[in-house]
Amino acid sequence: MKWNDITFDYTGTAVLVTGGTGGLGAAIAVAFTAAGAQVTITGTRASAADYAEDLSTYHYLQLDIEDCASIEAVAAAIPTLDILVNCAGVAPAAMGLDESDPDVFDRAVAMHLTGVHRLCARLAPKLAQSCLPGGGSVINVASMSSFFGIGLLPAYGTAKTGLLGLTRALSVRWAQQGVRVNAVAAGLTASKMTAPLLANEQINAANLARVPLGRNGVPQDIAGAVLFLCSGAASWITGQTLPIDGGFSISG
Repeated sequence: MKWNDITFDYTGTAVLVTGGTGGLGAAIAVAFTAAGAQVTITGTRASAADYAEDLSTYHYLQLDIEDCASIEAVAAAIPTLDILVNCAGVAPAAMGLDESDPDVFDRAVAMHLTGVHRLCARLAPKLAQSCLPGGGSVINVASMSSFFGIGLLPAYGTAKTGLLGLTRALSVRWAQQGVRVNAVAAGLTASKMTAPLLANEQINAANLARVPLGRNGVPQDIAGAVLFLCSGAASWITGQTLPIDGGFSISG
């Protein structure tokens, strides 16, 4: 993936993108691969062959981000690592689940917060060995629900809000090891998970009315920002959350 006015070179860089089989994770994996990185992706299925998409460009690992043993296995299978992108997971409401149910709430927190922390903790020593100009880098994929209360998403929103706190805490804890930790907060961006929202004319129109740039996001919008935050150009940026939302979060 290329942008006409900027070029990234990640030749030889080891990147892990959880949830890299579709949506935002897939776009991020494509972008890093196009920039020369060696990319490992995770998915919930047993093998890459179980997906309709051609994933042969990547090394594939099965990951259930809600399962501690699965997380430990993935961390152990990664020999070296420069960049970790935490993108695995889905809003329970998109799975038809009631997020006000305590059991569903617990699943969302495990998926989007405690599972992310466990994977980060296990991979931190490998990230600390990175020779990238900006050091090892972690990118957590947050959401507009990290900033706003959304009645349909109490579990997902709470977990994604907690992810911002985790980003700040780990950035301070790991700074002396040369590991930077940042987050991107995606606005309404086209993906399988958001397809029902984009197909709902009333919801889509209300969202676009608040977006100054006048369009919904595409996965490449998120991927470009991730590549920047992991680059040497962002070597003095850590603990930050970058909203990528067309201006939604600052519009009245």
